[in-house]
Amino acid sequence: MKTDALETGDLSLNLTQLHLSDSGSYTCTVRGFRRGIERERRVTDVQLQVKERFPSWATALLVLLVVGLLVSGALLLHFRHYFMSVYQVEVDSGAESVQLPCKTTVHLPEDAKVEWRDGGDWKVHVYQNGSDLPEQQDRYYRDRTEMKRNLLKPGDLSLTLKYLTDEDRNTYTCTVYNREEHILMKKQVLLDVRVCREEVEEGEESVQLPFKTTPHLPEDATVEWFCYEPSYRRVHLYQNRSDQPEEQDQDYKDRTEMKKDLLKTGDLSLTLKYPKDTDTGTYMCGVYNKDGNIIMRVKTVELKVKGRIQIKDETVDIRNRSSSTDPTPLMADQSV
Repeated sequence: MKTDALETGDLSLNLTQLHLSDSGSYTCTVRGFRRGIERERRVTDVQLQVKERFPSWATALLVLLVVGLLVSGALLLHFRHYFMSVYQVEVDSGAESVQLPCKTTVHLPEDAKVEWRDGGDWKVHVYQNGSDLPEQQDRYYRDRTEMKRNLLKPGDLSLTLKYLTDEDRNTYTCTVYNREEHILMKKQVLLDVRVCREEVEEGEESVQLPFKTTPHLPEDATVEWFCYEPSYRRVHLYQNRSDQPEEQDQDYKDRTEMKKDLLKTGDLSLTLKYPKDTDTGTYMCGVYNKDGNIIMRVKTVELKVKGRIQIKDETVDIRNRSSSTDPTPLMADQSV
């Protein structure tokens, strides 16, 4: 007890090294003498229960719990694709198309509405009443998406996305609504589109920077290839249905070529002739309308031109050299 218990009135008792046998009812009593008569005052009763620190049954339960967590963790790791709320898909930007999976085991109502949206909440694809609704798509996804017919019966709501660029890297959400616009199902797919990389040795005849997109582009469309890094340079400009070589950076004069019917076919690939190490960099292609607004995703291509190793030519004067005094091999006009 505290030494100043009578002065402060704090009569608390501190009991240490507890045992189970210490459980019971404790009473605090104050006795004193007044006018020679012993008096007693019952202050308080305290009921103490000492519990077992860690009972044996709890130890067994803990062991079972740990084993269960390990087993469930292993199962979750093995079947992680089935439990993940966001499905992940990887593809190269040069791929013709990619499928964003979304399947359900139940049959959906015939009047159900299916919407695919990207992370910016832009409409990628809309399906309702048995048909696609392309007029509701964002312009960046026009003519680039496709879903299976009669998709509600098998429950396959997967979306095919065509003509990929690295800017299609995004999180896509498939949402199914009923007639009252209540959500019946929602699934997400994380799409990782790897940047296109081309590598060529200096001195090769040419290298192609690939870019294929939707065909039948507007006849007044402008196509521009430019080097973005390490510094901005206009590589090639197609405008008013013809090349504009006077708008090129001087370093690319007479070294670039695009196909003649590029707006019709959608093949906007650029051929760069006689690549050199200074051509190494990040190239982009943009397509613009007559007002200068971009009308589709920008394509990025990382180009690396490897320089050749050149050993300096050396001519040796054998008249002033003695094989007995100079062990250096005789080499004349050697190069790699």
